[in-house]
Amino acid sequence: MRLVIISGRSGSGKSIALHALEDLGFYCIDNLPLSFLADLEDQVGELHPTVAVSIDARNSPTDSIHSKKLIEDLHKVKQHCEIVYLDADENTLLKRFSETRRRHPLTNPNTSLREAIRKEHHILTPIASLADLTIDTSPLAPQALYNLIRDRIIHHQESHIQLLLQSFGFKHGLPPDADFIFDVRCLPNPYWQPELRMLSGLDTAVKDYLDNIPEVKSLLSDLVTFIEKWIPHFEADNRSYLTIAIGCTGGQHRSVYMVESIAKKIRPIILNTQIRHRELKLNHSASLEIEGRQ
Repeated sequence: MRLVIISGRSGSGKSIALHALEDLGFYCIDNLPLSFLADLEDQVGELHPTVAVSIDARNSPTDSIHSKKLIEDLHKVKQHCEIVYLDADENTLLKRFSETRRRHPLTNPNTSLREAIRKEHHILTPIASLADLTIDTSPLAPQALYNLIRDRIIHHQESHIQLLLQSFGFKHGLPPDADFIFDVRCLPNPYWQPELRMLSGLDTAVKDYLDNIPEVKSLLSDLVTFIEKWIPHFEADNRSYLTIAIGCTGGQHRSVYMVESIAKKIRPIILNTQIRHRELKLNHSASLEIEGRQ
């Protein structure tokens, strides 16, 4: 049985993620009591080869995620499943509850919405620390999150470790879910070439410009060598997901070019390689296969 656990704070998109997995054929269980986790495979494993469950802070106090036995059960189950943890920044969660007028499960006459959101963060810390994949849903529309979950789970079935290469712009903030961040702002910037300013690293003219710069070739070679050398070590450590973010000033030229170039070179070695260009209007948040770009 393949088990995927979806967890995260209320309002972060757990129901969307569970719906995406249900559409993939997973047998889905919403708000599974934690005490049922250890026996889940015996109960449904023979009938359902792929199962997804959501776990949140709605469990009763007697079923606390902080109890010693349940933490031990989580560690045992962790060896045979994937844990996807969704979260969003506090202001985004407040806005989402305000817009939908939903009641947070931990609010009461003595607990405000903001206090409930912070309390929930504390309650879910043990499972968040075990997550194979953590997704910040703050900037994601529902459909983008749906597509992202579907693509990452589908592609994970094809090989053990899934590598996401993401371009971004430092002026828009660091990607919170990155395992490694590399800065390519030291490279010549096509933005200062008037004929290239409105283009991106996906365009041939920008590629040709950067292809002919020795420093670009050198840095590209170093990054590819790093990835080829160290990704197998993460795979041997049973990592399911790894995100490498490449950043330039605006996330339009150099970082996009570098992500595309790295992906093309490592694709024969790491088959399950996906890309995302965070700042481009043509946003590949659902992750694109490299083959279509060659």
